[in-house]
Amino acid sequence: MKKSFKYLFTIALGLGVLSSCSEDSLDPTLQQSKDIVISVNTINDLQAVINGAYNRMSLTDYYGRDKIILGEVFSDNTSSNANSNRFVAEARMDLLPTSAIAETLWARLYTVIGSANIVINAEDITGDEAEINQIKGQAYVIRALAHFDLLTFYGQQNVNGGGLSSLGVPYVTAFRDENSLFPARNTVQEVRDMAYADLTAAKGLMDDRVGNVEYINTYAASAIEARIANYFGDWQRSLDAAEEVVLSDNFSVISESAFLNSFVIDGASNSVFEIAASETDNEGINGLANIYQQGSYGDVIALPNLAAIYEEGDVRGVSDFNPADDEDPTTVIGLHPNGALRNVGKYPSYAPYKDNISVVRYEEVVLIYAEALLETASPAEALTYLNMIPSNRGASAYTEATKANILLERRKELAFEGFRFHDLARTKMDIPFVDVALQFHEGPTYGSFNYALPIPLAEDDANANLVQNFGY
Repeated sequence: MKKSFKYLFTIALGLGVLSSCSEDSLDPTLQQSKDIVISVNTINDLQAVINGAYNRMSLTDYYGRDKIILGEVFSDNTSSNANSNRFVAEARMDLLPTSAIAETLWARLYTVIGSANIVINAEDITGDEAEINQIKGQAYVIRALAHFDLLTFYGQQNVNGGGLSSLGVPYVTAFRDENSLFPARNTVQEVRDMAYADLTAAKGLMDDRVGNVEYINTYAASAIEARIANYFGDWQRSLDAAEEVVLSDNFSVISESAFLNSFVIDGASNSVFEIAASETDNEGINGLANIYQQGSYGDVIALPNLAAIYEEGDVRGVSDFNPADDEDPTTVIGLHPNGALRNVGKYPSYAPYKDNISVVRYEEVVLIYAEALLETASPAEALTYLNMIPSNRGASAYTEATKANILLERRKELAFEGFRFHDLARTKMDIPFVDVALQFHEGPTYGSFNYALPIPLAEDDANANLVQNFGY
């Protein structure tokens, strides 16, 4: 089911859903918000609201572009060439509380959370109980994921000593609660634990159906739990959650020959959860394809340092590519005639930009599982799972499972998908400064203030309970 129907709902978004925590959004939409909540009475209403949450996740300022691109330009994978002056300040890691992207990312994620909260807190819904529970379970997962994504960009866990007791983000569990219109920031540990609790609640509500991967199921919930646990080094939890996916026999590592096509087709065998797009419903020139590929934008280019980590013959590596030839890419990275290195293999459909956006691929879960096995003293088994990836990419197998090898394979496999910055941060690494000509930032050291985005000025001004991040 493609996006043209899938996220059909906008509830006009008469929903006026929690555009942010700011004061100027309270009147008159607070009364409208009350009306929305009491108007959700049937399973169809509930489905409409959850579709609204998925639709918001697909937009440019979340998974439709910005969340993924920030994870790349903050790292040693990519930079901006300023072709259309996009992602220049981001590539410098030189943002301010007034920077647009700091505001739009924050606001978008809280609108997603707002939609999820309407579903979670809806009462006396008429319809099949199992289906109601399935929808509510999806909402719990969305709420957990959105708060985690907020935390990875705005939390202080990697700044100035950081840690679990540092400031996280407000964990919002009610839709425009009149008693908590100006929430304070929860600690990082509180955000983590509430996300875990939401995922546990989700899996208690949903059944084990696989079905359409454009909607969240229990396996997606477990994969997201594994991702969160991996980020925090909760290795046994990461192991257990990843194992639920890996041992389910519902997914497989995509083969070398099918790898590039898996980013074009919907619901490939390695897809755990993806966000839908279609020829008539997509982010157009403001999406991922147009920022990565040579075109009207094309600002985000791959760095030679990334290209150099791939062996010859690795389908994820580099080959000559001329967009004027109108031929399909043969590797993920294309070397253009002008010398630019670009992602041409992931999110490749250029006008009408119809590629679904992967949120969780099975390969990520396999690598999470390998890392958790290594950290829980099972290096031999970790090596087996680690090598499942290169053996299906035209690359050499590893002889040993080490932290460095797992992180290297994550960089190879997940490049351009938004993971690299977060891998550097969670492992307490400096951001490598690898290219003085193309890389705008100069390799911030771990703990620097710019390992977190600033709290948007509008939020900080409107809500006296919010504390600005260190250094801004």
